[in-house]
Amino acid sequence: MTTPVTIVGAGLGGLTLARVLHLHGIPATIYEAEISTDARTQGGQLDIHEYNGQLALEAAGLTDEFRAIIHEGGEALRVLDQHGAVLLDQPDDGTGGRPEVLRGDLRQLLINSLPDEMIQWGHKVTSVRPLGDGRHELTFADGPTVTTGLLVGADGAWSRIRPLLSDAKPEYVGTSFIETYLYDADRRHPAAAKAAGDGSLFAVTAGKGILGHREADAVLHTYVALNKPQDWITATLASPETAAAQVAAEFTGWAPELTALITDGETALAPRPINALPIGHRWDRVPGVTLLGDAAHLMSPFAGEGANLAMFDGAELGKAIAAHPDDIEAALAEYEQALFPRSAQFAAESDKNHQLIFGDNAPASLLALLMGQESTE
Repeated sequence: MTTPVTIVGAGLGGLTLARVLHLHGIPATIYEAEISTDARTQGGQLDIHEYNGQLALEAAGLTDEFRAIIHEGGEALRVLDQHGAVLLDQPDDGTGGRPEVLRGDLRQLLINSLPDEMIQWGHKVTSVRPLGDGRHELTFADGPTVTTGLLVGADGAWSRIRPLLSDAKPEYVGTSFIETYLYDADRRHPAAAKAAGDGSLFAVTAGKGILGHREADAVLHTYVALNKPQDWITATLASPETAAAQVAAEFTGWAPELTALITDGETALAPRPINALPIGHRWDRVPGVTLLGDAAHLMSPFAGEGANLAMFDGAELGKAIAAHPDDIEAALAEYEQALFPRSAQFAAESDKNHQLIFGDNAPASLLALLMGQESTE
């Protein structure tokens, strides 16, 4: 194949694509806006699924390396009511199919699997324009341009590449996460640590919840979920001195070991508004360009599929290009034909789960979902 692949975005999906292409001897370059691998924190734990994320890592030849970074015990699951009573407690017995890893560790694993020159750091795309015949020109913030015959937008929710294919834009789904951390929790915050358990925590009622992950080294990573307008979230977090108390006030009457996950947080409360593209987002075939991951199918996180799908997209696209090295349009058409129904299915599942987790019948609806009594198809 003589046409190098230009990938915008060094997230999990873009990196997986680059790795699969590298294994097949296909030249590729990733252009990433961040200036280095550690320019910002990479988020918390991810559960990597047998039917997509793990298959992508297998295609990338990285299964053993992935197994080495798994947080053992992290698949444990606990559901509490607002008073701290345990409604469901599932230990991690090692038989589950969704092992947990830190996003940052997984991203670094993928970065380490690529030659250094494949990733061009500090290249923020400011504009892109079609040149005809499937070619596109990228302009970067610091001035230079690149012309490519095969462009892949792996640049997330607010993709610069998506407008080449679609007018769709992400919209707020009505729920925001507010994120914080507790460190050395078993020693310094024993009541909260006991309530959180060994893996994932869900404590929800209609329209709100306190969710969390236990990470390695007794770190509790908390996501406070509120069905609130974005303006409310912005105004509430504007003053760091009062933010925790204002957020905790939304949980008046809840067990103190749960609200301590908010009031005792050791990092500034960080807003994480949840946005999504329309369910079933698709586009007509445009020569020389496609999308993967959140750029293609941003969805709410309530099916846990975002990172898994991004990696699976990358692996499937890489395999399609390798199978049709002399017919790029055939490769892209084959990839998109499978991408669209796959992403529509999981986007619909995520939306349905969102309604169940924070609906009027929560936490009963969440328990039914987790116990398989509520279909997620």
